[in-house]
Amino acid sequence: MQVFAASDIVEVAIRIEENGINFYKFAEQIAKQEDAKKLFAHLADAEAGHKRTFEKFFASMEKYDPPEQYAGEYSAYLRSYVDNNLIFTKEIMDKQLAKVTDTIAAFEFAMQRELDSILYYHEIKNLVPAGQHEAIEKIIEEERKHYAILCDMKKRYTNQ
Repeated sequence: MQVFAASDIVEVAIRIEENGINFYKFAEQIAKQEDAKKLFAHLADAEAGHKRTFEKFFASMEKYDPPEQYAGEYSAYLRSYVDNNLIFTKEIMDKQLAKVTDTIAAFEFAMQRELDSILYYHEIKNLVPAGQHEAIEKIIEEERKHYAILCDMKKRYTNQ
């Protein structure tokens, strides 16, 4: 079994944010409504800010061993979580994005990705030094706000 290092966990978070940036730029291109375009551009910028935060974590990260009941407990759990719940391979991402053909589908895709990232960030909080918990909480709160904004916009578009 391969063991995650804390730096691996942060690298996954960086990839989540990169995927978010790429998706929101894509969504901005397919959206026909100006307010949706602006929202997607804003969310791409926010994800870029999150990516910079995680890059700072990565740059300052020393060897950190999270508290575990047994060796590799968190790494086994997170590897399974990442493999089963987060989209990383280009093939899977392309297949998912092929279904995103309009603004409503973009909102739905984005809402699911925001929920995925919130769950992942909650899980990794136990795996990084306590000094980084506050920054991760801030990112979680921002992702929650993104989800709420996306839900609101989707309702407005589906009720037209």
